[in-house]
Amino acid sequence: MAEALPKVVVIGGGIAGLAAAAHLGGAVGGPARAAVTLLEAGERVGGKLLTGEVGGIQLDLGAESMLARRPEAVELARDVGLADFLEPPSTAKAAVWTRGELRPLPGGQLMGVPGDLAALAASGVLTAEGLARAGAERPAEAGATVGDDVAIGAYVAERLGQEVVDRLVEPLLGGVYAGRAEEISLRAAVPQLLAIAQGGGSLVAGVHALLDRPQAGGPVFQGLRGGIGTLPTAVAAACERAGVELRLRTPVTELRRTTAGWRVVTADGVIEADAVLLAVPAPAAAGLLAVDAPGAAAELAGIEYAGMALVTLAFQRAELPGPPPGSGFLVPPVDGRSIKAATFSSQKWGWLERAAPQAFVLRTSLGRYRDEAALDLDDAELVERSLTDLRAAVGLTARPYASAVTRWRAGLPQYPVGHLERVARIRAAARRLGGLALAGAAYDGVGIPACVASARRAADDLVTPQLEHSARKGQ
Repeated sequence: MAEALPKVVVIGGGIAGLAAAAHLGGAVGGPARAAVTLLEAGERVGGKLLTGEVGGIQLDLGAESMLARRPEAVELARDVGLADFLEPPSTAKAAVWTRGELRPLPGGQLMGVPGDLAALAASGVLTAEGLARAGAERPAEAGATVGDDVAIGAYVAERLGQEVVDRLVEPLLGGVYAGRAEEISLRAAVPQLLAIAQGGGSLVAGVHALLDRPQAGGPVFQGLRGGIGTLPTAVAAACERAGVELRLRTPVTELRRTTAGWRVVTADGVIEADAVLLAVPAPAAAGLLAVDAPGAAAELAGIEYAGMALVTLAFQRAELPGPPPGSGFLVPPVDGRSIKAATFSSQKWGWLERAAPQAFVLRTSLGRYRDEAALDLDDAELVERSLTDLRAAVGLTARPYASAVTRWRAGLPQYPVGHLERVARIRAAARRLGGLALAGAAYDGVGIPACVASARRAADDLVTPQLEHSARKGQ
């Protein structure tokens, strides 16, 4: 008789929950190590990975690419049969719209922190005064140490001047976290910079040396033909082929520790499980753990989120005098524009241009942490604000023949100074309870590879020999 596998319930059907279910249930990475049931409260899986139709074109309405220099997401795509659909951007030439002009994003920088002052000067992003201040890098004070963490904005401003933060660090960090540089943790967001900062030498020289190291071959980013939103669908299909049970429209109303494991209560009934993996946003996890882990619940409730809106616009290509240059541009908040970024999707993604050669698709983003009033505007107003800024930035005067607005309220968790210590306390509380793990964007990184890595780690932490023994003993 085959030995019984432990019963694991994964709560949450975003990419982290799906990756965890696939890892545990034998859809990827080897044989099944658990009998898995995945519960998703909504109508679909995928979370912020979402495709939709705009003007007859299938495209992403959420995340649109994944970092390829981290292997986890690309590996997952390959494991679920999407290897032939991987496609890097056609162009990566981005710009910064600042001081009234589109200016090339300077090379030789790491999240906006320059390692090449000549490239910074050539870009024209900084004023003469800002460039002079960056070039006159203020050394770390004798005996001063960064310690375990520091806010990236405050540290870079002290060393290189506020303008480097305002016109480079802020828009680049905003594109990842929709956050604010003066609050984001250096250790959590850009750990490579923390090591340089702790060394106490020149920050510019440290970034230059870091970027000068040999890099792994291949593209920095990857997309998928048809959109990144096809990834969760493929993972879900692989999970079902492996025997994972997927239940949509099944919110969990109560989660309680029992002597034998966990009781998971839904509107459809009660599921008894040996272990639970929580892959939901931090506020939802806090609510489910309020009784059995009030300390962890309080820590989870303290994780704040930023909201943003994506405006997708489809134009008739024949109505444009020519496509805008490059892959898009970032907008520093200090410049006071409505949009914070624009992506020229048809130019960035060859698969999209091939799928709709008569159209030109672009998208803008609005909103960031503590500045989310745009999310409450109606769709028409968000479209008009986007068009106003696009007209000023690239001279776009055409009207779109189709548009879509996607609001991601509480979409991106914030990583302030001390975030990783908070995560360590949450995980310590989960270990004390036993049979509980957490995964997702709230913990170790907001990108797709980071979420997949978080899921793998949680799955590996969850299915221990002791849990497997208990499951067999309970049969």
